[in-house]
Amino acid sequence: MLRIQNITYAVEGRPLFEEASATIPTGHKVGLVGRNGTGKTTLFRIIRNELSLESGTISMPTKARIGGVSQEVPSSDVSLIDTVLAADTERSALLTESDTATDPGRIAEIQTRLIDIDAWSAPARASSILKGLGFDDPDQSRPCSDFSGGWRMRVALAAVLFAQPDLLLLDEPTNYLDLEGALWLESYLAKYPHTVLIVSHDRGLLNRAVGSILHLEDRKLTYYAVPYDKFAERRAERLAQAESENTRSKARIAHLQSFVDRFRYKASKAVQAQSRLKMIERIQLVSTPQEAALRAFTFPEPEELSPPIINIEGGRTGYGEVEVLKHLNLRIDQDDRIALLGKNGQGKSTLSKLLAERLPLMAGKMVRSNKLRIGYFAQHQVDELYVDETPLDHLRGLRPRETPARWRSRLAGFGLGPDQAEIKVGRLSGGQKARLSLLIATIDAPHMLILDEPTNHLDIESREALVEALTTYSGAVILVSHDMHLLSLVADRLWLVSGGTVEPFDQDLEAYRSLLLKKDKPASKQQSQKAAKPKRAPRDTILTLRADVRTAEARLEKLTGMRKKLDEKLADPSLYEAHKQSDLAVWQGKHTEVLAALDRAESIWMDALEKLEKAEA
Repeated sequence: MLRIQNITYAVEGRPLFEEASATIPTGHKVGLVGRNGTGKTTLFRIIRNELSLESGTISMPTKARIGGVSQEVPSSDVSLIDTVLAADTERSALLTESDTATDPGRIAEIQTRLIDIDAWSAPARASSILKGLGFDDPDQSRPCSDFSGGWRMRVALAAVLFAQPDLLLLDEPTNYLDLEGALWLESYLAKYPHTVLIVSHDRGLLNRAVGSILHLEDRKLTYYAVPYDKFAERRAERLAQAESENTRSKARIAHLQSFVDRFRYKASKAVQAQSRLKMIERIQLVSTPQEAALRAFTFPEPEELSPPIINIEGGRTGYGEVEVLKHLNLRIDQDDRIALLGKNGQGKSTLSKLLAERLPLMAGKMVRSNKLRIGYFAQHQVDELYVDETPLDHLRGLRPRETPARWRSRLAGFGLGPDQAEIKVGRLSGGQKARLSLLIATIDAPHMLILDEPTNHLDIESREALVEALTTYSGAVILVSHDMHLLSLVADRLWLVSGGTVEPFDQDLEAYRSLLLKKDKPASKQQSQKAAKPKRAPRDTILTLRADVRTAEARLEKLTGMRKKLDEKLADPSLYEAHKQSDLAVWQGKHTEVLAALDRAESIWMDALEKLEKAEA
């Protein structure tokens, strides 16, 4: 049980918690919600003893393990699977000790404990978690250094899930996941055997993976033993009741004040007037925060264009000479609301960049409306803002002929008030940066708006405001998001990006969700027992197969090094000068040859691994 008792904490004089209390029962899954900046992440740091309270206490059972996602997995040469396995420090320590222990009693203790913690199934469990988060079998053997920061965050998430702490603290875990990964995480957390406290603005996750909500508001914590939608209903009822009570209280104050104003200076009524003043002082209005009013979006309306605004026939696209998508036959009209589905790496962002004119068409035909304007919000666009400039500076550069009053009006239309307008972007919150990026993406009144994970830094109220803005927006919308709630409310067409092409998905989002979960569902025990366990291969055969795997790995490593050197060579701007075109062709040819050799080497390596796994089974 996690017990939070009368905690008080402030940052730079601004109170985040004042006598706040809550109790989280053992084994419960709880969503921590509240407006951005209210202190949710700070509460996690207090629970982990990274910050000291001014007053109050936080207590847990003795020896309870607290776990959370590291900021980032280091870019090391350790494979993904070994990185995740190392997160279970007890298992790692016991295995290390078992190699050196000589006392029979201690050896017996070690083996008993290894059995108790199910140590021998650990590689399979770690592999299953990594696979659920988007890493296939070949990926799991690659070093962490091969992956970008976003993918390494997935490894960090896999590691803490594998370690299974008694209290699991997750802060916006779906921000680095695609829709498939987010749905897998929902299913995994719902079955997690210990207590979970998760900060999330994903309504689907808060409805399906958790059973309770801990609400942080007005520096207090309130526990609701219901999923998010029920919590929202109860809170709306409470706010409506408070608003009604305030209306009655204001009417009573006005009536009393009227009497005071009339008779305050009349001697015969002075005592009564003073009495009514004291009554006014005793009437307290209930706090009723109007969050939605502070979080509206105002998208400018484009003029209407003749359909279609984009038409692609037999299209192919990719990066350099690497083809990612082919056989593209797509039509987009101005009233379309299209969600792009598909696993990471299948080409959703590639298609978005093609439509946004950030990638060329390698083959085929694409016709665009002559007057077409496109707004593009990339997944990492908030990182492309100028951190040393203010939001006003950004608008000054985009609209130099407009007045400062007009700039401020535009910012206010996206929930950025006077306090944020003149603060450097580097000091803004993630949600405020996202709002500025959305403003920049829509400032030209685009006929088509392409949004690649627009909700990663937005709180629930802001997400609802975005839904409302997109619903009234008269342009086309192309949407990539892991937020099922947003997709279900905005999109009326679904495109599946898979297998190197894009096809319509004729069913609805719930059918797609069921399809994904069905793929991840393990075979039943009865089914698994039907397959007879194959006889283990002779030791000499296994040793030979292991040697084959090592040889294939060495070949892969050598070719990967060659590819990196060629990538660096082709990234040299001087190679593209007119008098070096012949050299460029030579280097591009070598690059193509190495890529082909790398594909063959990967196939050989995977075949060798498969043979070894079968032999060792």
